[in-house]
Amino acid sequence: MTVCIRGIGWLTQEGYGCVATGREYRFDEGESVNTLAKKGLFSHPFRNFGRLDATSRMTTCAVALALKDAGIAYSPTEKQEIGIVGTSSEGSLASDMAYFNDYVTNGRTLSRGNLFIYTLPSSSLGEAAIHFGLTGPLLFTTGGPDAFGDTMSMAAEMVAGGEAHRMLVGRVAPDEALYFLLDREQGGNSMRSLDETRSLVASTCGVSEQVRRFLILKDTKGRA
Repeated sequence: MTVCIRGIGWLTQEGYGCVATGREYRFDEGESVNTLAKKGLFSHPFRNFGRLDATSRMTTCAVALALKDAGIAYSPTEKQEIGIVGTSSEGSLASDMAYFNDYVTNGRTLSRGNLFIYTLPSSSLGEAAIHFGLTGPLLFTTGGPDAFGDTMSMAAEMVAGGEAHRMLVGRVAPDEALYFLLDREQGGNSMRSLDETRSLVASTCGVSEQVRRFLILKDTKGRA
């Protein structure tokens, strides 16, 4: 079975977009990932989006963009056999520190329990699974940008092995995120092969440069 890339969603401090459809949006002054829920990025209201930690906001927005790029609709009443694997070099460190500092300042009684929810690195993946109705495997892996290719291979093996019909796989950093929708090859209408994608994401360049290279490859394929 051949596994391919069906859609790519990305976020940086400057903007966000999709690769297959070629959509790119720049943040206006005062805008950021924190304002995307109000701009219609999600197909239905995202309950408590404002309470998510930064990593969960980045993750859910990048997943929404990847699904949009792949042409996959979702709703609050339907479940989908899609799994999600995420990776990050920092895990939940920022949220761990926020929770600890709040606990030290306010003590057991007055500290905010909502901060505790995000002290697990898989919490952001869980938020995505809940909102998008994902019922497939959910797994967090740790590692730097150079380990992303191995994470992608792991997700592809899950698709090939029948553990999920499709898989979302991505990497989140404090100021950028990149997510892919992996699918079974169907009729040759994939955007990019897994091997090509693995080679590109294994590089140490940031998301902006990786997206630029993906767009070049997409245009080249379109002219072939």
